[in-house]
Amino acid sequence: MKIVYALLILSCLVSSAWAQELNCQVNINSDQLFAQQKTDFSYVNQLKGIITEFMNNRRWSNDQFAVNERINCSININLVKSLTQGAFEATAQIIATRPVYGTNYETTIFSYVDRAFNFVYLPTTPVYFRENQYSDDLTSLLAFYANVILAVDYDTFSKEGGTPFIQRAYTITNLAQQGSPNGAWQAGGDRRNRYWLIENLQNQQLIPFRDGMYTYHRQGLDMFAANPVQVRKQTLDLLTTIRTIGLQLPNSVLLNSFFDAKSEELYNILFEGTSTERQKAFDLLSYLDPAKTEKYRKLVQ
Repeated sequence: MKIVYALLILSCLVSSAWAQELNCQVNINSDQLFAQQKTDFSYVNQLKGIITEFMNNRRWSNDQFAVNERINCSININLVKSLTQGAFEATAQIIATRPVYGTNYETTIFSYVDRAFNFVYLPTTPVYFRENQYSDDLTSLLAFYANVILAVDYDTFSKEGGTPFIQRAYTITNLAQQGSPNGAWQAGGDRRNRYWLIENLQNQQLIPFRDGMYTYHRQGLDMFAANPVQVRKQTLDLLTTIRTIGLQLPNSVLLNSFFDAKSEELYNILFEGTSTERQKAFDLLSYLDPAKTEKYRKLVQ
């Protein structure tokens, strides 16, 4: 009996060491909403807890994650307008990071601004996600981004490892297209919307980019302390790959979001290169990310 009891205790300790996949920080800014409408949305404060619980307490895969292995991410929501009770027009920035092996550095692997993060929420409405059925925009949005975060993270640890999560995010998109009034689930309109984000992640022409993300992170950044020269080479190789893809798919939302996440890191890595590497880096970066040309110009000054 003592042995059985000890095994039960050990089993409980082991199971308690596992955790859900995401460690998501949720921030909600309602200043613009209150300033415009002078309305008491007291229940908005509940929303942060609801979203945090939804993202962090749900299992999104069959894999076992230790507490220290959870994916750090954040959803920063800006409530802009509410035309009817509980119906919100909002924007949101979704960010995910990943630790770099052997360092204290966290690299940003995903940064995306959703300009139509619109949803309905009332305290009396249950927040319940059904895997194969559209329920509402809030749960669809959160489940969509949870799967995108997992897809991008897994892609950095194994070649095309995020494919199952991309497929789930695509299913969520298809279901939302049939049930949601939010046009950001549709192909028309803004080419930077959610539809085009998941389209890019599925697009076969962007497979070399996804493979490059694995090489850059797992065989590059994770080895940076041991071989910074190799990391600079792989970084330039990735930028060359992106340039080739960009000629075929101009204005790709996935490629644009890459530079939103990585511009500072790319600059810091390549700044330590040879003059030839810095010149090549400037030529590529100023072409691929022209809005930051003046910043990249410091590579060659």
